[in-house]
Amino acid sequence: MKKPSIPLGLVFSRSGPYAMMAREMEKSALMAVDEVNQSTAFDFQFAPHLRDPRGIVAAYHTACDDLIRTEQVQHIVGCYTSASRKQVIPIVERTERLLWHPARYEGFETSDNVIYVGAAPNHTVVPLARHMLDHMANAVFCAGSNYVWTWESNRVLRDIVTSAGGRILAERLLELGETGVDHIVAEIIERRPPAIFNTLVGESSYVFMRALHEASMRAGLSIPVLSCSLCEPELALIGSAASVGCVTSSAYFESVEGPENSAFVARWKARHGADSHVSVDALSTYVCVMLLARAIDRAGSADVAAVRRAAANHRYDSPQGPVWVDPDNNHCFLTPRLARSVAGCQFRIFWEADTPQRPDPYLSNLDLGSIARKTEDSDAIGKRPSHLRVIK
Repeated sequence: MKKPSIPLGLVFSRSGPYAMMAREMEKSALMAVDEVNQSTAFDFQFAPHLRDPRGIVAAYHTACDDLIRTEQVQHIVGCYTSASRKQVIPIVERTERLLWHPARYEGFETSDNVIYVGAAPNHTVVPLARHMLDHMANAVFCAGSNYVWTWESNRVLRDIVTSAGGRILAERLLELGETGVDHIVAEIIERRPPAIFNTLVGESSYVFMRALHEASMRAGLSIPVLSCSLCEPELALIGSAASVGCVTSSAYFESVEGPENSAFVARWKARHGADSHVSVDALSTYVCVMLLARAIDRAGSADVAAVRRAAANHRYDSPQGPVWVDPDNNHCFLTPRLARSVAGCQFRIFWEADTPQRPDPYLSNLDLGSIARKTEDSDAIGKRPSHLRVIK
């Protein structure tokens, strides 16, 4: 007997400035859909309806409007950038639909009609900033794309760094998709900052990393690059030499140890090729579909209100570790990690939190005074304290 079908909207840009990442997310969504449809654990199947906004911000609203009106979808998985998500939120709120958002984002937002499966700023920017202050530098040069992800991430970094007596040396922004990076690279080489925080997106970031590497080699410099977004498939696009050594903060790396992730990576490579790599956003998209399927199963319905209730506090032992939705803000408990990029398009994890951390999208629990006191104490004794549990 054929299982009843539930329409599912998938909204990812297969073309445009960040097409590679969005295509990886779409591939992961379809992989999860196939696994749900083939599983005997679910008495329904998903009927995926794909839309490609082509990286055009306004087209995300049009795509979701079409999915809701034409396909009668109640649930949409998608959006890579925060600019696209903000286009979608008004229509899902007005029509009482649910957007399952996979990407890491800058925080300072909550909606009853969005399940935020990607990391919040306390999972990414905060541990990265603390690591930089404790082990690297108290001054940083920021290079990023000119949109809300960069604006808010830089603001959080600035608050943390300045509270510890440090400085933001510069903030240089490019429009999404712009690849004219030479002036930023030239300024970096001239100023020789102790660290760079990179929030550039897509091709802008890849060109920047390559140009920075070449210029640094000529100048005999080695400036560490910090990121909350760089992931495994992007390392290959940047190139081996230019991509090695970047410190990245993320809730998932392909090298996460554990049986769930080993099995997932094996299935991914069997489906997409032995040379393919899983990104955090692809994995998070897979988790979106699985959390939705489990919530529909628990609710016995695809009704948005029932699914939202069923998703709350339901633990899913995912490839990245335990994940569950906090009903107070619709964000997920996740395990923060720090890693350094190495040869072979991989990251070597050197720290992770002991347990999944409660999402804090508004950073209401961030104690800037405590960070300042710890920095002052460590300066007084001539060494930085370590908040890191090193992974051997």
